[in-house]
This record gives sequence, C-alpha cells and structure tokens, in this order.
Amino acid sequence: MRLSLLHRIGGYKLASYRFDSLPVRGHQVLLTLGIVLGLGGTMPRIVQAQPIHPPHAQSLPQIAPQIITQQAIAQQTNQELSPAMEDRLNELLDQGRDLVQAGRVTEAISLYQEAAQLDPSNARIYSAIGFLETRQNNFDAAVEAYQQAIRLESNNPDFYYALGFSKASLGDYRGAAEAYRRTTQLRRNDVEAYLGLGVVLSRLGDYEGAITAYQQVLTTNPNNGQLYESIGAAYLQEARYPEALRALERAEQLAPRSSTVQLNLGIARLNLGDMVGGMNALKRAAELEPRNGVIHLQIGDVYKAQGNYEQARLQYEKAVAVQPNLREAHTELGQLYLDQQDYLRAIVSYRKMIDLNPEDPEAHFLLGVALQGRERDREARQSYEQARELYRQQSNAEGVRKAEEAIDQVD
Repeated sequence: MRLSLLHRIGGYKLASYRFDSLPVRGHQVLLTLGIVLGLGGTMPRIVQAQPIHPPHAQSLPQIAPQIITQQAIAQQTNQELSPAMEDRLNELLDQGRDLVQAGRVTEAISLYQEAAQLDPSNARIYSAIGFLETRQNNFDAAVEAYQQAIRLESNNPDFYYALGFSKASLGDYRGAAEAYRRTTQLRRNDVEAYLGLGVVLSRLGDYEGAITAYQQVLTTNPNNGQLYESIGAAYLQEARYPEALRALERAEQLAPRSSTVQLNLGIARLNLGDMVGGMNALKRAAELEPRNGVIHLQIGDVYKAQGNYEQARLQYEKAVAVQPNLREAHTELGQLYLDQQDYLRAIVSYRKMIDLNPEDPEAHFLLGVALQGRERDREARQSYEQARELYRQQSNAEGVRKAEEAIDQVD
C-alpha cells in the first residue's frame, strides 16, 4: 500500500522563535501559501495546497528579572510595622534572596508569601512572587500575584507587562492584549510591550492590529531589527509577500546574523518565485543555527516540493538528528520512507511519532502500513486496530472506515 504525497505538498511556513527563549527586557497559524515548483525545462507554476504542517507563531518578549532584595522591596514597606515585625520582614526577604540565588525557588516563594502576610500592602512583594512563579511555569499563580500587585499599585507598567506575559503563557491572549495595552499607555515607548501586544494579536488572528502595534514604536526605534522582523512575519501570515520582503530585508540589514530573519526571508522570496534567493536564505539560516531542526525541516519541505526527495530526506534526517523530538520531521521522514518502500526505517519513524503522541491515530495507522510492508501482518493488524479505536474516540468516521478496510486486507 503506497500513499500519495501529492495532497501533502503545501506552502512554505513562517519561521518562529521558541516560546521559552524570549528576548529578555534588557509552530500557530495555518496558512495556505503558494509554492513555486520547477518542472524540468518548463516554466514554474504556482500550486495552492494545504501546508504540510502549520507554522509556529512568534514568541513573547520575556519579563525582566525583578530585583528581589530587601532594599528594593523596602521602598514600600508599611511604616506602621512594629520593630519586631520589620526585623522579621527583612529577615524573610534576605533569606528569600539567598534561596533564589541558590536556585531553591519553591522555598523562596514560601518565604515571600510569609512576608506578604506580614506586609500585605507591599505591591513589590507580590510582584516578586509573580516573577518567581513564572520561573516555575506556574502561570496561574503568577497571574494572581501580579493582579494583587496591580490592586495595590495600579499605575506600575512593569506589573501590567508581567501580567500580559503570564496571561499569554496561559493562552489568554485577549487578557494579555489588554494588559500589554495598559503597559503602553503607562509607558509610551516600551518596545517590548508593543512586541508582546503584536504577538498576542497575531495569535488572535489580528495581523493588521499586530502590524499597527509594531509600527507604533518603529518611528522612535528605526534601527530595531526585531520590529522589522516582526512586521515582516505578520505580513507573511497575511500572505502579503512584497511587504514582508521589504520589512525583512531591512531586518537583515540591522541583524545580518539572525537565523530567523534569514528563514523568513527565504519564505518570502520562495513565495515570490525567487527560488535561488529563497534557498540561499534558508541555507544561510542553517549555517547560522545548525542545531535548529526547524530550519532543516523547512529546507526539506522546499526540496520535497521540487520533487527532490533524496535531498528532502537528508534535510529531515538532519532535523531529527539535532532535534529528536521534532515530530513534524519524523512525519515527513515516515512518509518518504513509505513512498520509497523503505519499510524498516518507516517503522522506526512512526514508532517515534507514537512515542511523542500516543493518541495519534494516523501514526498508528501508518505504522500498520509499514509493518504490513515488511509482512509482519500480526503486528500490522494490532496497529490498525489501535488506530481504529483512536479514530472512534475522536468521532472520525472516515478514519474508522479506512482502518477497517486495512484490517480486512490483512485478514
């Protein structure tokens, strides 16, 4: 049984930042993009199709580390505390600082919470708790802490900024946008706040709003390459490739060694029909960041769209070599191996996909195809049966039918 690749060939996808490596203060929008396919000596043609896998959205700028010291928090210490309570408060703050420096964040949070009970009107203590909770990825607790800090000090832009980051990390993009907007009202030229606002608006599908947010601070920050890159990325998401190219070329001038700028440049040029320029940009991105599997994945997608399956396979293999958990690359490898009837390698790829997502019925189904190709019918049947059960759980009638037909063929 051989599966066609034709329906899987799709547009080039937007580059991304990792969500957890955001620029410190100081792969999800599905697109349908055109692909230029070179067909021997004929003129290239544009093919409209669904993408192989969706691109990742850009990431948020991080919140800044708070200066968690007795001196910083003491600026708001309640003057009505008794000498004994003030001494205890200072002791808790100093101990908490030492624990943070030692990496014992959970224990530090407990001490700051005790400090907040002693001095419940001190917004900076709650802000410190919020920051440490984000360090632990406890974003619900961080939101609660920052909201308490805002109740006590409602005009502090840092608190709103951190609240926006925490809400965005929870997927509450509307709430995050509101917090970022409030930050920009309190601090008009806050580049990171506008970047954060643009990112969450993009995640809400409001790309025009995102571009407007970035442009708000562009006039006062004309040499900020990240702003131009963000504008270019938003234009890419709207399939406005000429505008994207102009913004990204300016970003390249300002940040010539940025791999994500090169990757997005490649996407823009490819979609404008510049195959040579697009591939050169993608290869440059790989040179700048050779251990970024997503870049190799993108290059592999281009080769596959051109029908150069051998080069595509090599790029996908590089992708999983540097990022073993990059599921999309395993998906592409498995499909290529199936089409080449290299069933043993396909089995390895699909088993890895199942390890990464055991509830994926398609991975179980395709594992069955690969096993059947090796004449391991009993194992193939088990995989088909598992796929059928998962399709049923997902109310996928077409998947159930496909799995039952495959089971009948094994029988």
